[in-house]
Amino acid sequence: MSQYSSPFEIHVHGDIPLRPDVSTSQLQDALRPLWRYASADDLAEGAASLYQEEPGIAHDTTESMLRICWTVAGDQDFRAAIEDACSGLNELASEGAALEVSFYDTEFDEEEAHEDEQARDDFLMCFVGPTPQAILQVQRDMLVQDVVQTMERHFDASELGAVVFAIDDLFRQRYEALQHSMSWGRAAPRPRGGNSGGGGRGGRKPRHLH
Repeated sequence: MSQYSSPFEIHVHGDIPLRPDVSTSQLQDALRPLWRYASADDLAEGAASLYQEEPGIAHDTTESMLRICWTVAGDQDFRAAIEDACSGLNELASEGAALEVSFYDTEFDEEEAHEDEQARDDFLMCFVGPTPQAILQVQRDMLVQDVVQTMERHFDASELGAVVFAIDDLFRQRYEALQHSMSWGRAAPRPRGGNSGGGGRGGRKPRHLH
């Protein structure tokens, strides 16, 4: 996509544990939707972020980890690219992992905007893993962390066992449904907490830097 027609800067952030035998060529194939979206000829070129201070897309062979802190100019069609990349990474991942995808509205000027005008910033979580169970485990852990952190403002941690049990039961039901459906194909991006809506002025999510 041409940067001249790109209303968003899109930041992807996360670490994905890889199988020790994963090669750079395999990563290049899996990440093809991303580096092609950046109008690059290969992963080596496309791995560079829009911002020099960000590491971009890096294969840490010592720890068998794919580390992503990468920004690209684009539009909402990037959702299809990240979905395809997640699908390819499923086969290379050794564990479940999450990727944060943030859309920053480049056309929004906070100083010139009207009082009721909001940026079109958006945010979603994408999940990768070798099995449905691995992905569901990551989703479960993140949800438990969010719920417990919120409820600890009002309750002692020792009182929240029933809440965690209820969450575990919901994910158990989802996993059983997946086992019976035989329809697992790829890890589609899902908004965290069921809300992928953009934040307004003053609510822009900061980029992560390693």
